Amino acid sequence: MTTPVVSARNLVHRFGPVQAVNDVSFDIAPGETLGLVGESGSGKSTIGLLVTRLLSPTAGTILFEGAPITQLSLAALRPLRARLQIVFQDPWGALNPRMTIGRLLEEPLALHTGLTGAARQAEALRLAVRVRLPAASLSRYPHELSGGQLQRVSIARAIANQPRLIVLDEPTSSLDLSVRAGILQLLDELQRETGVAMLFISHDLETVRLVSHRVIVLYLGRVVEQAPSARLFETPAHPYTQTLLSAHLPPDPTARLARHAVVGEIPSPVNLPPGCFFAGRCPLVLPACRAAAPDPVMLAEGHSAACLRVADGSNILPPVEEHA
Repeated sequence: MTTPVVSARNLVHRFGPVQAVNDVSFDIAPGETLGLVGESGSGKSTIGLLVTRLLSPTAGTILFEGAPITQLSLAALRPLRARLQIVFQDPWGALNPRMTIGRLLEEPLALHTGLTGAARQAEALRLAVRVRLPAASLSRYPHELSGGQLQRVSIARAIANQPRLIVLDEPTSSLDLSVRAGILQLLDELQRETGVAMLFISHDLETVRLVSHRVIVLYLGRVVEQAPSARLFETPAHPYTQTLLSAHLPPDPTARLARHAVVGEIPSPVNLPPGCFFAGRCPLVLPACRAAAPDPVMLAEGHSAACLRVADGSNILPPVEEHA
């Protein structure tokens, strides 16, 4: 059996009294893209920071290529940074505005390789060409490039040292549709060439469906459902997943919108209720849902949902409301 690039087990993270991540477990295999979806505040970005150890978990364990990294010091993590990379949503904020693009591409090489100055310059040029940046851009500063070009710079920096995992935190959300398509095509090519594992975090459900092999759905930091991408989008099992997918806007602006209605407020992450966190808003709630957190129920190979209704098949929400 192939060793996962990353194995997270029972991850918990708190920001003071705020419970951001609650008992999350998953694996990512070499060459696999795991999508992570959920509302704002569901813990997606926090999980990305945890698996790259830019944050330390409050509890739980993280294995990177089979070795534990949960308790490693910053000094011990430094040699691993080349193989654990992250691309952020905002390339303007992620790149030093006082450095040229060439220097930005050389920086990870200077930190993690023994390449000389001339060799680093040659490699920076190769990286720029690989992500389809013009050679002339190497002498420019970030403010002289477009958002799409800057995201290509961020990706080039991320792949400079042949990483085994890249976390992509909303990497296309600030880009125009045509630019977004080019970035996604580039990521697909890089994964096919190198076998790098990816954790793809996004609000854009259509993009997640397109790029991910498997998808995890989060609600208030807890996994409510996970499945192969095609199966999750075709047969969502958890009432929250069904609600989330029904909120997706179709490409056709004239299409009728189908919406599952939910009531109530999202619980406070400072004072989370016992039981299923979605119980207070779920149209199918049972008394037992409020008593204890439901265990995941396997529906098919790789498809599980943490819902008490799954056992008797009563987990499907009633027909949706349609709006013009």
